[in-house]
Amino acid sequence: MRELTRLLRYARPYVPHLLTSVVLMAIVGAAQGMTAVIIRPILDRVLNPQEVEPPVYLFSAFGHIVYLNDLVPPHVTAIWSMVATAILTVFFLRGICDYFGNYIINYVGFSAVTDLRQTVFDRILHQDAHFFEDNSTARVMSSIMNDLEKIQVALSGILADFLRQSFTVVALLAVVLKSDWKLALWSLTVLPLVLVPTVRLGRRIRKTTRRAQDDAAELNQVLQETLSGQQVVKSFGAEEIESNRFRDRVQRLRRSNLRYVAQQAVASPLIEFFGAVTIVLLVGYARKQIKAGTMTPGEFMSFVIALLMLYEPVKRLAGIHNIFQQALGASQRVFEYLDRVQQITEKPNAIKLARFEKSILFDGATFRYPSAPNGFFLDQVRLEVKHGEIAALVGPSGSGKTTLANLVPRFYDVTSGAIRIDGKDIRDLRLDSLREKISIVAQDTFLFNDTVANNIGYGRPDATREQIQDAARNALAEEFILRMPEGYDTMIGERGQKLSGGQRQRLAIARALLKNAPILILDEATSHLDTESERLVQTALQNLMEHRTVIVIASTFHDPPGPQNRSAG
Repeated sequence: MRELTRLLRYARPYVPHLLTSVVLMAIVGAAQGMTAVIIRPILDRVLNPQEVEPPVYLFSAFGHIVYLNDLVPPHVTAIWSMVATAILTVFFLRGICDYFGNYIINYVGFSAVTDLRQTVFDRILHQDAHFFEDNSTARVMSSIMNDLEKIQVALSGILADFLRQSFTVVALLAVVLKSDWKLALWSLTVLPLVLVPTVRLGRRIRKTTRRAQDDAAELNQVLQETLSGQQVVKSFGAEEIESNRFRDRVQRLRRSNLRYVAQQAVASPLIEFFGAVTIVLLVGYARKQIKAGTMTPGEFMSFVIALLMLYEPVKRLAGIHNIFQQALGASQRVFEYLDRVQQITEKPNAIKLARFEKSILFDGATFRYPSAPNGFFLDQVRLEVKHGEIAALVGPSGSGKTTLANLVPRFYDVTSGAIRIDGKDIRDLRLDSLREKISIVAQDTFLFNDTVANNIGYGRPDATREQIQDAARNALAEEFILRMPEGYDTMIGERGQKLSGGQRQRLAIARALLKNAPILILDEATSHLDTESERLVQTALQNLMEHRTVIVIASTFHDPPGPQNRSAG
């Protein structure tokens, strides 16, 4: 119930639309009830030529008798004409209201889930590095797409059907109770035999859905890893291994989906069987009543048809209940992401770092990874990098060089001690003002599946084409950019796959040049490059490092260019 309440909160901005659809669906339900009511005059008056008196009784409500004559134009006097007009009017009205009601409720559902999807994405976007260590990319993508797709189905088409069927049940229930309330209550005694198992099945369906969504996330993970690492797969001849992994996950998902189908399909035959039992008993009862003259065939058929029509929406509502349970199961992981406490946050009174002028100070900085409290750690690091200096962090892989550098932009927070910029603890600074002062060129350059120009201008939507070209020239990238089919407008593929390693690094340097941040972190920026590419990248880096405070991370020490160079290892 808690998850459903949270989901419905996202429909609050669309309450006027929701109320409109409720009114329209109420008319649809009333029209459905009216369809059953019209059966009586068809059998008792239209198909019985002996009945010629004009008033055509429909029903009575609140002490007032409603005649069909009151609901049709005055010039329509023939019984068949009145009934035909009523039938056409009821079906036309029901069709119009059903169309607009269905559209509006789908508008509400799609809009609410769009807002929820955006909220989840924004929340994940601002999560810290610990979150992405604990959750695989494929699993997060599965939640944003697949889990929310289940919710979208429930809050759009299924919600429309829920309103439609609910109002239909109310209208038809009124018809059968008005026809013969004792007989109606006796007929409806079978409903608890249907509803109780349906509710219990709904709880099981929620658990099954959560398992199926987890299986879908694991399948996405295998798919994402295999496609991203396709060169590794091919180089090791591991196609069969990956095929088996995929087959295993796909079979798990198949079993979970079939388990859901088996549970969900129980409600419909259960309702139909008890409905058949009720009809058999009713026919026997009606036979005696008609013989005794206490009930007309029209009254009985109106009652039976209304009852049969009532069982259909009840059956639909049971299925809708199961689909809502499926959506609630899918929402659990989504709300886990929304409820996760962010470890890297701004203080309410955080201050803006206007400019960087003095130094970066590691003041007894200690750090341990929360996921491995007994593993690697940095202990009481004291290091000062003054404005304009180049400091090299040198050491073997796994010695904590990158971890130490990642503490500066607050990808992680120190466990104890502090990191200060110009004497201010970086935890007291606004994140945006801190990170806009830092550029990073890493070993594993990430480029987007976009144009060359948009990759260089990433983070600087206000940059002009001239500024982008200047940055590319200073990064020694323009030479190869102009050889590309569409120059700066060339799409470079996922993660820049259409470029060589050296070209990717030079685009990353151009991106950093355009950002023009005063602090620069170079994380193994020239590793894994051939001699010619390394020479070009080194030259580009010299242009980038000029007039900046630089932290260089390297496995081996090469004296970086600049007047004030220090190494720590």
